[in-house]
Amino acid sequence: MDFGVSTFITDEGIGPAELGRALEERGFAALFVAEHTHIPVRRESPWPGGGELPRVYYRTFDPFVALTAAAVATERLQVGTGIALVIQRDPIILAKEVASLDRVSNGRAILGVGAGWNREEMRNHGTDPRTRMRLMRERVLAVKELWTKDEASFHGEFVNFDPVFSWPKPVQDPHPPVLVGGSGPTTFDRVIDFGDGWMPIYGRDTEDLAAKIDELRQRAGRRVPVTMFGTPPKPEAIDECRKAGVDRVLFGLPTEPADATRRRLDEMAALIGS
Repeated sequence: MDFGVSTFITDEGIGPAELGRALEERGFAALFVAEHTHIPVRRESPWPGGGELPRVYYRTFDPFVALTAAAVATERLQVGTGIALVIQRDPIILAKEVASLDRVSNGRAILGVGAGWNREEMRNHGTDPRTRMRLMRERVLAVKELWTKDEASFHGEFVNFDPVFSWPKPVQDPHPPVLVGGSGPTTFDRVIDFGDGWMPIYGRDTEDLAAKIDELRQRAGRRVPVTMFGTPPKPEAIDECRKAGVDRVLFGLPTEPADATRRRLDEMAALIGS
């Protein structure tokens, strides 16, 4: 089982290059970063975490800029989105961003995707919250076409383009893995349809975890990789994930200045070999 962290990289915490080096030096395998383009001041959508929305949500860096900085400062660290809000991104641009990151990192990019919870935010991007799941599906499928075809085209309900040239192509064959976040009744349908792995959230999605993972793999007819997002840095949580068949654990890393982050990473790193 691999270990990494999931975090918000902002102007008030450790920088992405410094964080990447600190993670690799301590034996972590992956860095996943969050995305929010902005947060509307007037918002009716409740934060799933409950209470006031933390300020990191509206101060976070663009994920692909941050991950590129982390990638060029490291040699082995996998760099991923946790999650990219595909419903707020043009798929042709997204395909180029992720493929470019995969090239810069020499095949270490991972695309974690989700449809988001902030309806006001997605409406600012012209996305109808009622159709966001169908939109996400088409955009991910279109991105995969752009990654894998010399002359890529796509014709769907929301995404339409005739054959195009789009380079660079990713280093990874056939492409960087797409991890689908979520825990709703149709999440496994999406993982099987257009995903390469599942990324549940610890605590929210961990009830009967082993049974859920087994169900997903049975339905898919393959061993679907599972990355556990936001795992508490506690031995019992690690043990639970390991026994359930999780492939990668991501500890939730608070956004803090460099010195405080290094101290926290030292504590987390002590658990890797537990």
